[in-house]
Amino acid sequence: MQQKWSFPDQVERWEVFEVRVSGPKEGNPFAEQWIRGVFTGAQESVQADGFYDGDGLYAVRFMPSFTGEYAFSIEASFLAEPLTGRFEATPAMQGNHGPVHVASTYHFAYEDSTPYLSLGTTCYVWALQSDELIAQTLETLKHSAFNKIRFCVFPKHYDYNLNEPRSYPYAGTPMDSSVLTPENFQQYTDKTEGNHWDFTRFNPEHFRHLEKCILALREMGIEADLILFHPYDRWGFSRMTREQDEFYLRYVLARFAAFRNIWWSLANEYDIFPHKELADWERIAEVVCACDPYHHLSSIHNCLTMYDFTRPWITHCSIQRVDVYKCVEQVEEFRVRYGKPVVLDEIAYEGDIQHGWGNLTGEEMVRRFWESAVRGGYPGHGETFLGHEGVLWWSHGGKLHGDSPERFMLLRDVLAQTPGLGLKPYAFSWDCVCGVPESPAHQGEYYLLYFSFMRPGFRDFHLDDEHSYRVRVIDTWKGTIEDRGAFTGAFRVPLPARPYMAIQIIREK
Repeated sequence: MQQKWSFPDQVERWEVFEVRVSGPKEGNPFAEQWIRGVFTGAQESVQADGFYDGDGLYAVRFMPSFTGEYAFSIEASFLAEPLTGRFEATPAMQGNHGPVHVASTYHFAYEDSTPYLSLGTTCYVWALQSDELIAQTLETLKHSAFNKIRFCVFPKHYDYNLNEPRSYPYAGTPMDSSVLTPENFQQYTDKTEGNHWDFTRFNPEHFRHLEKCILALREMGIEADLILFHPYDRWGFSRMTREQDEFYLRYVLARFAAFRNIWWSLANEYDIFPHKELADWERIAEVVCACDPYHHLSSIHNCLTMYDFTRPWITHCSIQRVDVYKCVEQVEEFRVRYGKPVVLDEIAYEGDIQHGWGNLTGEEMVRRFWESAVRGGYPGHGETFLGHEGVLWWSHGGKLHGDSPERFMLLRDVLAQTPGLGLKPYAFSWDCVCGVPESPAHQGEYYLLYFSFMRPGFRDFHLDDEHSYRVRVIDTWKGTIEDRGAFTGAFRVPLPARPYMAIQIIREK
């Protein structure tokens, strides 16, 4: 029988090139068949595993990292001989900067060297909600400062998360969730009774939908920090065997690795999984690294116990605060301890729920964002407000109701003015937080001071007697920037004696 297959003649650099091949659908193609491809250009040769997409269709995906002509060869268990072809990788269009990678030890940049300054949010299962709610989430993100979002492949079982998701990753049926109440839901955490899944058969529709969401984020320039495992589970997904874990990972990596805006988060709160130990996470990391030919950013997220972020497979720290009061104040410590970008993915959430991690004021959330950024880290947001028909941004998405998100726009704009790739902490004085450019080439050119909850009425400066420095006073809460002029030698900057003020000092050329 002649093989039916298709592929495009050209694809944009850092876009997804896909070869689709018809094949057998009898038996269990997920477990009984395989497909893979080799893609070769003048500057790279990449082998990529493919996957079964249901209805007798198989796919292999590839992301070209260079422009020019590529040749490819597709092999499969059901092919008598390889399928070969050629295509052209064209230059990247506006807005396409490639994947994000670590740059200058503590920071990030896109593959085309454009700086990437992470301002993230958490929205665990927004992609598993109704079409209407998903559309609302995307519209909210479109008008926000966020350029990264954390979310899950698996559904979530927790307080305010008792509804069933729109789909499941496997063929089968879930437990009867009608028995759940806000009072008894913990009794069903980490259980398998009542669930009937075939862990050898994926539900392609579940993954196609996630792809749509990842692509929608990509169009807005938002990175998808995909959480591969989490412990908040009533379906048995957190209790899969080693073999089932690896089977799942290979499928997920085959489907998603070619998307340029993917980051891998191996786990949300790895340390509270009852059935996994450190060796399991290291094994999972080996599979992820082996199956990702593009070496996307990868990390793992803690609850109470920090992971050893010095591990070579970890590209950046993904940190949840472990102290009720102290969090962003530890950025310098984390930078020294781990020698990697410090991403504070969970610094607690603006909201009013009963849980201590979910009732920050807007003022405190904004303070944590500014302080972490000025100290050389990258903050993450979340929101948990009651009273909106049970829809909490932290899990479901929808609309944002807090006071902090609109104020992050100012931080985003100020950070974008940093010379080089980002800020590092600087001991300007003992009583304020100060960031300066990480790059040695820009030392002395730029200072960003933040006074947090302190409220000085003025501040004296004497940087040198040779250069002129432009001074701007920033009210991080009111969202204003006031240009105070340029100064040489000793000068005084009057301040309004209220908290959350910052001073930006730029050496004039």
